[in-house]
Amino acid sequence: MKTKLFLLMILFVISLPLSFSQEKSKKTLRKEQKIEHQKQIAAMVNSKEFTFVANRALPQGYQSVDMTTNPNSLKFQPEMIESYMPFFGRAYNVKYGNDTGLKFKGKPDEFSVKTIKKGYEVKAKVAGLNDFYDLFLTIGPDGNASLTITSNNRSTITYYGNIEAEKNTK
Repeated sequence: MKTKLFLLMILFVISLPLSFSQEKSKKTLRKEQKIEHQKQIAAMVNSKEFTFVANRALPQGYQSVDMTTNPNSLKFQPEMIESYMPFFGRAYNVKYGNDTGLKFKGKPDEFSVKTIKKGYEVKAKVAGLNDFYDLFLTIGPDGNASLTITSNNRSTITYYGNIEAEKNTK
């Protein structure tokens, strides 16, 4: 009787780790989710349709500005780029009292996406109503991004944030 009980205990101890090895650990699940998120980011960038949303602005010569409470977005599409970004910094040739930030909509003159070592580079040139804009966006594999906007009538400004999938409002 003791040997049967002893053998049963040994069998139980051996089979216990095998049953736990079937479940995925939290670390493995997080790693799989991260890989899936990176695939989604790559698909968005390769389709050239995504939205940049800033959480911090760094105007040239000024302190950084928290943008989590400011509504902002820059929508990238091959046929149209729409910007609703606030501007902080020096404006050179803007009518007094008529500052609308960096709000423009136009067909890009140039639009290129390039894969780099640790992410992607997006370059675009857009003509607004009264200004020309050079956009340079660097995207990391996890969707974090840095956007630099250079224009003729304003100082250069850099935004830090993330890219998101284009939201269908139709």
